[in-house]
Amino acid sequence: MPEGDTVWNTARLLHRALAGTRLTGTDLRVPALATTDLTGWVVVESASRGKHLLLRLAAPDGGERRTLHSHLRMEGSWRTYAPGQRWTGGPGHLIRAVLRAPQAVAVGYHLHDLTLVPTDEEERIVGRLGPDPLGTDWDVDEVVRRLLTEPETAVGEALLDQSKLAGVGNLYKCEALFLRGISPWTPIGEVTQPAALAELAGRLLAANRGRWTQSSTGSLRRGETTYVHGRRGRPCRRCGTPIRVADQGERITYWCPACQPDRR
Repeated sequence: MPEGDTVWNTARLLHRALAGTRLTGTDLRVPALATTDLTGWVVVESASRGKHLLLRLAAPDGGERRTLHSHLRMEGSWRTYAPGQRWTGGPGHLIRAVLRAPQAVAVGYHLHDLTLVPTDEEERIVGRLGPDPLGTDWDVDEVVRRLLTEPETAVGEALLDQSKLAGVGNLYKCEALFLRGISPWTPIGEVTQPAALAELAGRLLAANRGRWTQSSTGSLRRGETTYVHGRRGRPCRRCGTPIRVADQGERITYWCPACQPDRR
């Protein structure tokens, strides 16, 4: 699933292509928006909040403001093309949105939760989210306060709760827990330094802002970008123990049983 940095990068891609331009045609291929025409609307900005994309628009007369909201989930993506360029993001039946402007065309593939809301009502969609490491609301103390409201929750599940910490997904969860030497099954209430863990998860995510290759090791070379995530059965980079993987909640968790012992 795309994590907060990927969504931030996608928002910047759309902003560079569309911000300040007037849409010359739109095609929103979801039932609720099938008859909606945003031709003539001006793209004010493209922004992200956690894993949510917010494309803010102004009506042709400059009065009304609306936000086109989308979520990428597992398979979604936005691509931008020059007018007349062949679209290469996937088969046509997966296209959910087409936004045409004089200098660019933005195409949304396999998007989820595609909705159009008044901009001043965005909080209905993203108001429940916790602090975002890439946002102006980033506050480690507030993240910790939210995490500890459910102290019995396993830390590997707590870090994925977007109402506690927005944007961090499975990759950064696994990598932060490895670097802190914490078993994914430790109750969050028993983590000795939860602020340090939250700060590290946010810092790992923020370090990849502005590039598409995600790395927690500092290396961008293929096969060297992570410590444990995606490395099932391969030797731990620290101790050589085979990396393990198991289901945890609705996701899978990678960890080193030697570097991250379960002390329960």
